[in-house]
Amino acid sequence: MALSRSRRRGPALDYWPGFVDAMATLLLVIIFLLSVFILAQFFLSQEISGRDTVLQRLNQQIAELTELLALERASATDLRSQLSTLNASLAAAEGERSRLQGLIDAAAGAEGETDERLAALQQRLSEQEETATGALSQVELLNQQISALRRQIAALEAALDVSEDRDTAAQARIADLGRRLNVALAQRVQELSRYRSDFFGRLRQILSQRSDIRVEGDRFVFQSELLFNSGSDEINPAGQGELAKLAEAILELEAVIPGEIAWVIRVDGHTDNRPISGAGRFRSNWDLSTARAVSVVRYLIDQGVSPQHLVAAGFGEFQPIAEGDSPEALARNRRIEFKLTER
Repeated sequence: MALSRSRRRGPALDYWPGFVDAMATLLLVIIFLLSVFILAQFFLSQEISGRDTVLQRLNQQIAELTELLALERASATDLRSQLSTLNASLAAAEGERSRLQGLIDAAAGAEGETDERLAALQQRLSEQEETATGALSQVELLNQQISALRRQIAALEAALDVSEDRDTAAQARIADLGRRLNVALAQRVQELSRYRSDFFGRLRQILSQRSDIRVEGDRFVFQSELLFNSGSDEINPAGQGELAKLAEAILELEAVIPGEIAWVIRVDGHTDNRPISGAGRFRSNWDLSTARAVSVVRYLIDQGVSPQHLVAAGFGEFQPIAEGDSPEALARNRRIEFKLTER
């Protein structure tokens, strides 16, 4: 019986070793495919990282180009060099994109999740390509702006040249006018000096060489005592007679000096250095000297002299012509001066 049973089981086939071999082969294929996928993912991540670095460098160079727009023409050479570098970087990026596309095509046989990731990679590459295209547009815009800046600089230089030519011509005209003005002023001064000499000569004849009327430099000097009582600004009768003679000489002068010469008789009041009490009309010697000069001017106007040819000024005790406190020095400093001068 036992022998008959073993003879019945003898011809049965054993499938287990073949099944094990098939499973092992399938496992090896799966492991191989996973290895290929992992390697592809690693290389793709490396390439994408390099691509991001290139794009980041590109953005940085574009920002540097924007700042360089404010430089003068001397920086144009550096800008062109940077543009060349940027174009080279873009060409390198295009080569990298082609290589990545080749890797994507090589991994296209993977199924399932591999296809989805490859599609995502293709989308990212498309986005990066659009970014590169935008960068090229910015570079083109920068080139247009540089050209516009060059045109503006050329226009400004042309305007500056025209302005410099006009300025040179204007300076020449101003110099010529200055020379003419100096010549005219010198002629007026000479004419006025001649009339001053004639005027002083006429005054010497009219005023009969009085000791209290004298010529000092370019001034005709009246001692105050000849015209005013002590501490007063009212002209006394003797002084009125002498001023009437002076008015006659000034009227003769008005008749002979041409109207285009601007001249005046300046009447200067001076006092000695003895202080005024301040209890009367005048608070100081300055007030007294000014009031006396104004009184003389008003009297000459009453005699017919034109107000346009008269000026009154008071100097108080601050312009002495004699030093010391002697009676003679004090008397010389109390005076009314008449000066023919330009207006």
